[in-house]
Amino acid sequence: MAGNLADVLAAIDAANEKDPRLDEGQPEALSYGQRMSDQCARLFPDAAETLQIACRGQHVERWILKRAEYPEGKAGYLKWRRDLADHHATRVAGFMEDAGYVASDIEDVQKMLRKQGIKRDAQVQALEDVICFTFLTWYFAPFAAKHPPEKVLDIVQKTARKMSDDARARVLREFDLPADLAAAFAD
Repeated sequence: MAGNLADVLAAIDAANEKDPRLDEGQPEALSYGQRMSDQCARLFPDAAETLQIACRGQHVERWILKRAEYPEGKAGYLKWRRDLADHHATRVAGFMEDAGYVASDIEDVQKMLRKQGIKRDAQVQALEDVICFTFLTWYFAPFAAKHPPEKVLDIVQKTARKMSDDARARVLREFDLPADLAAAFAD
C-alpha cells in the first residue's frame, strides 16, 4: 500500500464534519465513522488499511441522499441503499486517489462499501461484522426503545443473518441479550 491512511481518514472526517444532524453534540456521520473505526480496531486489531478505510467511510456524507426523496416501500428503500453505497464508494475512492492509493486498493474498498461478496469475501464480511457490532453497541438500545418487540426481533434476526459465525458467537459472549433475541445469534 502506497497511500497515506491518515490523510484518507482525515478527509472522511472533514466531509462528515459537515453533517447537520447531531449525535451527542457532534455531527452524526462523524460520530458513526469514529465508532466504526473503534469497533474495527477492537474486532480486527490487525485490519488491513483497506478495511480501516471502508469502516471509517461506511456512511460518509450519508445525509446528502435523503430516504424521503425516494419512493415508499421496499423497492424505494433498496434503491436508496444502493445509491448510498455508490455515493460512499465514489467519495472514498476520491479521497484514496488524493492520498496516493493504487487502483487495486481503491477497488477493494469500493467492493466493501457496496457489499459485493458478503458471506463470500472475508474483507466484505469483516466490514459487515463491524457494522453490526457498531449497531448493537451504539444504536440498538435507542432503536429498541422506539419500536414494538416484534419489529425489534425482526431487526435482530436480520442483523444476525448478516454476520459471520464467529461474530455471532462473539455477540453472545459480549452482550447480555434477552433469550428471544439471543436465539437469533445462536442459529
